[in-house]
Amino acid sequence: MAPGSNTSGPVNQFVQPPWRVALWSIAYSSVLAVAVFGNLIVIWIILAHKRMRTVTNYFLLNLAFSDVSMAAFNTLINFIYASHGEWYFGEVYCRFHNFFPVTAVFASIYSMTAIATDRYMAIIHPLKPRLSAKATTGVIVCIWSLAVVLAFPLCFYSTTRALPHKTLCYVAWPRMADDPFMYHTIVTILVYVLPLVVMGITYTIVGVTLWGGEIPGDTSDNYVGQLRAKRKVVKMMIIVVVTFALCWLPYHVYFIVTGLNKHLSRWKYIQQVYLLVLWLAMSSTMYNPIIYCCLNSRFRAGFKRVFRWCPFIQVSSYDEMELQNTRLRPCRQSSMCTLSRVDTSILSKDKSTHGNRSHHNSEQNN
Repeated sequence: MAPGSNTSGPVNQFVQPPWRVALWSIAYSSVLAVAVFGNLIVIWIILAHKRMRTVTNYFLLNLAFSDVSMAAFNTLINFIYASHGEWYFGEVYCRFHNFFPVTAVFASIYSMTAIATDRYMAIIHPLKPRLSAKATTGVIVCIWSLAVVLAFPLCFYSTTRALPHKTLCYVAWPRMADDPFMYHTIVTILVYVLPLVVMGITYTIVGVTLWGGEIPGDTSDNYVGQLRAKRKVVKMMIIVVVTFALCWLPYHVYFIVTGLNKHLSRWKYIQQVYLLVLWLAMSSTMYNPIIYCCLNSRFRAGFKRVFRWCPFIQVSSYDEMELQNTRLRPCRQSSMCTLSRVDTSILSKDKSTHGNRSHHNSEQNN
C-alpha cells in the first residue's frame, strides 16, 4: 500500500517465528471481518430505509463503501506481502494493490470533509439552501475522480520483478532516489494534513456555536430538541475524524522518517514496526460502524435488526419506529424539518393531554 515503499533491489527476508505470524494473522483477519461486515450493514441501513437517505448519510455511505473496499481488497494482501516479502498475485493485481488504497483513503477523508462542510453550512448558515441529492451525487463523483487522478501514478509505474528466489511488487519511479519520498509527502499533505486542517477549523466553529451559544436563525419552539440532535451528529463525526487521524498518523510518520533516514529499512525490528503501523492504518476501516452504533439511535436500531437472531439482542417497538419514514412538519423556513425524538415525545404528550381534557369536558357536559 505504501507508495514507493518497495524498490527494484533485493529485499531482506525477515523470518518470523510461527507464533508471531499466527498472532499477526489473527489481528489482520479480525480487521477484515469487522470492517467488511460492519460497513456492509451500514450500507444496507442507509439504502434500505428512506429515513436514512440524507445528505450526511449519503457521504457516510460513500465512506463505508471506500472502507469496505479497502478492507476486502488490500488488508490481507498487504499483510501477506509485508510478512513474506514475496508477491504471489501477479502484475495486474500489483498495479491495483498500489493504486486502490490511496484512492479509497482519499475518498474516505474527503467524504468526512464534505460532511464537515455540510454541517457547517447547516448550522452556521441555516437559511442558505442545502445540497440536493443530485448535487451530493456530483460531489461524490468529483471526490472519486480526484482520488483516481492522485493515485494514477502508482498504477502507471507499478510493476513486478522476478528475482532468483522471489517476486517483488513495487513502484518503479523514474527517479528512485527522490520520487517515492516526494510523492508520499504530497499524498500526506493532500490526503491527511489539508483535510484535517479544514475539518479542524470547521468543527471548531461549529462546536463553539453549538456548545457556546445559540444557533443562528433557529427560533423554533423545539429549539432544545434540535440543538441536542445537532450536537449528537457533530459529536459523532468529530469522533470519526479523530479516530481516522490517530490511526493514520503513525503510518505517515513511518514513511516520512524512513524516507529521510534510509538506513532504518535495514533495522532488525523494522518489519514489526511496519506491520504494526499498517495494522493500525487498516484498522481505521472497522471503527466507524462501531461508532455509529454506539452514538446514533437509528444506526443502532438497524444493527439490532441485523443481529436480532442473537439471544441477547432485543428489538423494541421504539427501535422499529426509528427507521420508519420520517414525519414532517412545516417550519418557518421554506424547507421541511424532521421531527426529532424529543419533538415526537412532546407531541405525543400534548395529544394525550389534549385528549384527556376533551374527554373530561365531554363527561362534564353530559
